[in-house]
Amino acid sequence: MTIVRSADKVWLITGCSSGLGRAIAKQVASRGYRVAVTARDVGSVKDLVASYEGAARAFALDVTDPTSVDRVVVDVTAHFGQIDVLVNNAGIGYFGSVEESDERDVRRMFDVNLFGVGSMIKTVLPQMRQRRSGHIVNVASAGGIVAFPAVGYYNASKWALLGLSEALQKEVQHLGIRVTVAAPSGLRVRQAAGDAHFEMPDTRYEDYVPTVGAIRHALIESFGRQPGDPLLAGDAIVQAVESPESPFRLFLGRAAVKYAKQRAVELLHDATVWEEISEAVDYEDARGEAL
Repeated sequence: MTIVRSADKVWLITGCSSGLGRAIAKQVASRGYRVAVTARDVGSVKDLVASYEGAARAFALDVTDPTSVDRVVVDVTAHFGQIDVLVNNAGIGYFGSVEESDERDVRRMFDVNLFGVGSMIKTVLPQMRQRRSGHIVNVASAGGIVAFPAVGYYNASKWALLGLSEALQKEVQHLGIRVTVAAPSGLRVRQAAGDAHFEMPDTRYEDYVPTVGAIRHALIESFGRQPGDPLLAGDAIVQAVESPESPFRLFLGRAAVKYAKQRAVELLHDATVWEEISEAVDYEDARGEAL
């Protein structure tokens, strides 16, 4: 695999206070790139910046606040000169049945997981278009490939991010701008429940105990034992950006690969088994494959 590496490249990574964002920042800085490390509380990344003095700089950022987004892009560009790689990693989870989910909490999650990403992309893209180069990495999830009980709205936010990213790729690839969606399965980024980025409301209805309750129990039991190493996931993301043949979908973890293959089989099955009925809805004189 050909690797293209330039210490002149500048990365902007959102959500670096912990987990995957912090791991990506470490991998980027250790390779000699310059990196804008962002978090809502810059105090949470001071140690990270201190470890890579000269290469990393901290910036306060709230992706749900357009003023904050505008300011950080201006400040990062003023300090480093440009932004070559944007990593939209900031995200939160919400785990409850569809019926029991709180609308305000769900909307807050979408503000971070989807609309905040869109705000970052819209603000960084003009300079990438002007240079005819750049790479945007959107961190989704294996939960954007296959859905489970208890994570319906989280699934929806990540599936929406995949759809947005695919459209974006087709809009900008002819401009020399690449897009990659990273889809990790379980990463060992949490040791216990109670994380501020992780909402888990109680199950109120007995009917959901066998489905939602079972998944919630399994999720809690997995804390501290998740199979994925965030540093290795960060390394894989950097490798994808460095490769001229960077993938659009980057599956991270054995489970993510399994779910992707499973979904491909399911799509092919449904399209094939119902093909005659599905195609019969078109007018007889229809030609081509219009949207």
